[in-house]
Amino acid sequence: MRLPITPMIIVILINILVDSYIYRLLKHRCRSLLPSRIQLWSAIALAIAIIVTILLPRRNCSNSTLLLIMWLLYGYFAFYIPKYLFVVFDLIAKIPRLFHGHRLRWLTCAGWIVAALTFVTLWWGALINRFGIDVREVTVKIQDLPADFDGYKIVQFSDFHVGTFGNDTSYVAKVVDRINSLDPDLIVFTGDIVNSKTAELSPHIAPLSRLKAREGVYSILGNHDYGDYSNWPSDFAKRQNMEDMYRLQKQMGWKLLLNETAMLRHGNDSIALIGVENIGDPPFHVYGSLKKAYPNPGDSIVKILLTHNPAHWVDSISERKDVNIPLSLSGHTHAMQMEVMGWSPAKYRYPTWGGLYNDEDSTHQLYVNIGVGCVGLPARIGATPEITLITLKAK
Repeated sequence: MRLPITPMIIVILINILVDSYIYRLLKHRCRSLLPSRIQLWSAIALAIAIIVTILLPRRNCSNSTLLLIMWLLYGYFAFYIPKYLFVVFDLIAKIPRLFHGHRLRWLTCAGWIVAALTFVTLWWGALINRFGIDVREVTVKIQDLPADFDGYKIVQFSDFHVGTFGNDTSYVAKVVDRINSLDPDLIVFTGDIVNSKTAELSPHIAPLSRLKAREGVYSILGNHDYGDYSNWPSDFAKRQNMEDMYRLQKQMGWKLLLNETAMLRHGNDSIALIGVENIGDPPFHVYGSLKKAYPNPGDSIVKILLTHNPAHWVDSISERKDVNIPLSLSGHTHAMQMEVMGWSPAKYRYPTWGGLYNDEDSTHQLYVNIGVGCVGLPARIGATPEITLITLKAK
């Protein structure tokens, strides 16, 4: 979890000004001193909380410390974002005073309402919506799909980040039960099972082992699964972390694809399931190799590619005539854990941030799952946790 000191100091200074403005406003406009006193002491408490957050270690600490930092940060900004909005509304309401007019009281009231709604929305995203499940059903048409795979059902889920739930397995079990209820032929997980260390996975082995599909559960690794977000005492410790990841996924009954291909057989036909390790844009490390996983991607075999970061599809799969991979499945974006009426700020970072995408002639298709977990901030403002049910159809 990155927490740059200089920007945080600037934020704290801005928040001091915001708190001072609201304190003076309440003291001047309210007959009772209680509102201004609540504002003063709550501002002091929040200042102490953010100083503690800055001083806590982040890269070389336990998962419980990371969770504490995550919640302190979220709580801090869940209070200040509504304050920012109110101050903006109130300052605009004062503009007529520059021309010897009166403050627009209705605009100040609107500011209070917007601030209150924002506060409720932020905590709804943290306490309720991040535990929701949205099952999205998608039909993908594939040229020359073998007859026995027509109607084949794949469930995709991604970006669980189970460390965010600590030792509480209730939500993980809920996701497992929902996936199993879809009765899939195949289950695929497209990376980021943990936040920073494999140890986060241990409490959740039992529920994740219950995933059932006729062709099994296949998985790949995401950028968070390699231990790159922690400081390790030695290279051996980091390697052991990866060995534990391989061991625990095998213990769960998952088939982890490390730059390799599995042939899926259904009836009398077969297709190739390719799994590459993480391939993405900077600053994420590149561990994957499509050439190693499948040396001849231009052959006539129908193939499905599991690749964590959708940037791989954009940069190396779509529009390439020498690559015959009609469907790729990715995660990674989380829709930045914010989506309102189909819009997400993730669109400014990733052109393919969620849903089904095609190249110009629909030769290459990509589905991006926005994940079932949270990282960084323990909330989903919209962007409800997603399980995708993909049905293959002959084109």
